[in-house]
Amino acid sequence: MGSEEKLGVIRDRIDSLDQQLQDLINERATLAQKVAEIKLEAGETGNFYRPEREIQVLRKVQERQAGPLSKEEMARLFREVMSVCLALEQPLTVAFLGPEGTFTQAAALKHFGHSVITQPQKSIDAIFREVEAGSVDYGVVPVENSTEGVINHTLDQLVNSSLKIAGEVALRIHDHLMGLGTDLSQVKRVYSHAQSLAQCRQWLNQHAHDIELIDVSSNAEAARRASEEPNSAAIAGEMAAEIYGLNLIEKNIEDNPDNTTRFLILGRSPVPPSGDDKTVLLIAAQNRPGALFDLLKPLSNNNISMSRIESRPSQQAMWEYIFFVDIDGHCEDEPIALALDELKAQVSLFKILGSFPKAVM
Repeated sequence: MGSEEKLGVIRDRIDSLDQQLQDLINERATLAQKVAEIKLEAGETGNFYRPEREIQVLRKVQERQAGPLSKEEMARLFREVMSVCLALEQPLTVAFLGPEGTFTQAAALKHFGHSVITQPQKSIDAIFREVEAGSVDYGVVPVENSTEGVINHTLDQLVNSSLKIAGEVALRIHDHLMGLGTDLSQVKRVYSHAQSLAQCRQWLNQHAHDIELIDVSSNAEAARRASEEPNSAAIAGEMAAEIYGLNLIEKNIEDNPDNTTRFLILGRSPVPPSGDDKTVLLIAAQNRPGALFDLLKPLSNNNISMSRIESRPSQQAMWEYIFFVDIDGHCEDEPIALALDELKAQVSLFKILGSFPKAVM
């Protein structure tokens, strides 16, 4: 059998598998519609998204994946299938830090899939307000960058908000220099968000030391301006270049190739346990010697792992602080529930900001 005949046999097999895949996806979508009908008959209203259920499905996908596709790629494909099936039940609306093309929008699409309705907001405050008012189902906000540290404004908003953290997304950040032209020598000014300017400081000092750097509200706004001004460029992600029709003048100019930003998913309802969860606490105690040690002692006594702690001024009194603490497990897990009861009894401020599934990718 010649090479053309061999290729023909393989292509026929691919066509057959494509038909089977299409039939199975449609069958799954039909079942999703039936799930929605049953929920409506039972009196459920609102969105039908269940973070704990979705993550359990994705974990199973990764556990049984043997290649040649990676576990992450297979999970990404299933995320999109679930996204489009959920949209048949009821499309989710998700607020993000706009305009179109920001890394926050990319994080929202990574977490929820591309079948959700994303709504850009002008500020982190506006995202909180939209979710609290019920105008959208969820919100996505940046909380920490591996290079530049925490986003203090997000932490401050969490202190007084009634919202619950329903998930988190880690997004690898690749900063590109983009513009209407293709030649760096023609660029006279560069627009970008302050975080990206900081993340690309070394490259800019080496290659653009005589170019004006202008801080704007978001990388997408930077791309929009660059799309309207000759001899201008922006530092932003690839999505922004596609949306605003810009050329990539230089790719991956971030100083740290592992530059990653963590985003939080904000919702109005607590998330049930998924089997592998994280809990974020907000705690404070009176300013006295050993106060922080005493705050953490109940966690140690109950063998609970703390993965992160961050302090912020309390804004109530000088030199008093509140602490954001990440621990492994769900607040309904028995050891954690016991530790939190003990902790609650000895602090001046205690709040569970959310228990949610750990991300699978």
